[in-house]
Amino acid sequence: MRLRFWGTRGSLPVALTWRDLRERLALALVQGTGRGLDTVEKAAAFVEHELDPGLAQTFGGHSPCVEFIPRGAAPHPEYFVCDMGSGARAFGEHVLARQAGAPATINILMSHTHWDHIMGFPFFGPAYRKGSRIRIYGCHDTLEKAFRLQQDPPCFPVPFSALGASIEFVHLAPGRAHEIAGVEVTPHRQDHSGDSYGFRISAGGRTFVYSTDSEHRLDQPAARADFIAFFREADAVIFDAMYSLAESISVKADWGHSSNVIGVELCQLARAKRLVLFHHEPANDDRVLARILQETRRLEELTRDGERLEIVGAYDGLEMEL
Repeated sequence: MRLRFWGTRGSLPVALTWRDLRERLALALVQGTGRGLDTVEKAAAFVEHELDPGLAQTFGGHSPCVEFIPRGAAPHPEYFVCDMGSGARAFGEHVLARQAGAPATINILMSHTHWDHIMGFPFFGPAYRKGSRIRIYGCHDTLEKAFRLQQDPPCFPVPFSALGASIEFVHLAPGRAHEIAGVEVTPHRQDHSGDSYGFRISAGGRTFVYSTDSEHRLDQPAARADFIAFFREADAVIFDAMYSLAESISVKADWGHSSNVIGVELCQLARAKRLVLFHHEPANDDRVLARILQETRRLEELTRDGERLEIVGAYDGLEMEL
């Protein structure tokens, strides 16, 4: 199974400002001074191997959208994606380019209907193409209402009824395994305002968990054990690591999100193979996120008891083979 990340920020999209870019260029020039970077090849190698990671890349700014490509699923090609944040626009462009005019079938798993997770759908190109088939899966009774509401006047100029694709809303029962085009999907209720649902997704002998917008409380051992079982031996866990541990248990308690520290602990206990930090705080710039990633890897080293848990910081454009 392959994962492709089209959006990894939480709450709202963000972008580099001209000041951010100018500062990056200045700092990169300082770090490159005296290194004889007189060709593009030398400069590219310096950026890839030596430049401060917080300057060499951006985590991106789109809100959640994660594609997964199963192996050994349906015999005919279908697309699978978790959430329709602003990253869905780029995902839609990818689908249209790959289809080269042929209709597409797209399966969308929705964690919940807060705006940062549905806001990309009005800009999702395949929704406007006749012949395309879109199935939107979720556990909320208000799923269809939310998608239609955001395209009603005065919020958007194109009503939902004007979309060209065939669109179907499918309700999933939490706690049960569902078969979707050869993929096994098990939803799990999470602690978040209005509820959100994580998904344990299996196909072709690989399993990953998509668990965003979930608060894990330190005083709830039963819920903790439940999530350890949900994450058990997953090849990857995409985890809501929006806040620091101090924030998540103090000033931002009850805000419905979690931390990198809790992610490490749960995944270690579950013997998961890989933890993917996700739903990044929009106020954190790339250097802060790079520091959090480094600190999380160090935490994993200090608390390791057995097999290594790989730590990855999700960014727009990341591709990952399981």
